[in-house]
Amino acid sequence: MHYTIQRSDERGSAEHGWLQSRFSFSFAEYRNLERMGFGPLRVINDDTIAPESGFGMHPHRDMEIITIVTQGSVEHEDSMGHHGTTSAWEVQCMSAGSGVMHSEFNPSDSVPLQLFQIWIHPREKNITPAYAQKRYGADMFEGNFLPIASGLGSPGALHIHQDAEICRGRFGTGESLSLLPKCNGLYLFVIDGSIKLEGETLGARDAIAFTDAQEIQLNILEASDLLLFHLRLA
Repeated sequence: MHYTIQRSDERGSAEHGWLQSRFSFSFAEYRNLERMGFGPLRVINDDTIAPESGFGMHPHRDMEIITIVTQGSVEHEDSMGHHGTTSAWEVQCMSAGSGVMHSEFNPSDSVPLQLFQIWIHPREKNITPAYAQKRYGADMFEGNFLPIASGLGSPGALHIHQDAEICRGRFGTGESLSLLPKCNGLYLFVIDGSIKLEGETLGARDAIAFTDAQEIQLNILEASDLLLFHLRLA
């Protein structure tokens, strides 16, 4: 088993006034050939969008796009006819497939929108585009990793077209647990808090990527909100 740590301050960044972004992997103006993704995981963008601002209608294809809202709400509209909002503790998943147009907008006049947008390469190209969203209560994540988007058949998770799974979990100070990989790649991203594993301490917005993943012991140093990715590596 091998691992690589990605520290928060090593991420790419973009400041556009209405948009503040941090990029875990190469994206837009941030070009880093050593950070082109991890297996099928291509993008983790950590975005803050100012009130009454957002991304206008634009195209995507051949990508599984998962949006996790942590503050405020995002107004989504797409060329498939979907139009609605996704709020904190909700997740949206769009399979761009053969091609789709969409927009993402912060409808609030006062509250900044904070979200993670995640891109995962699908198993196959040109599938029929699709969209779904689901609300999860905050208490559902307490003390366990709950699958929120999965191509591994986990009940209750939004479906993605890849041998991959995204889980979210919230844990209290002093808790410990074992991470049991479902695939040979494991990627752990710290939304907030502080953790220790494999003798390494990670803080908010740090991440660690494991190849040839095996069971890993995780200790929570400070109350933590975590994203866990199971990924089939080539």
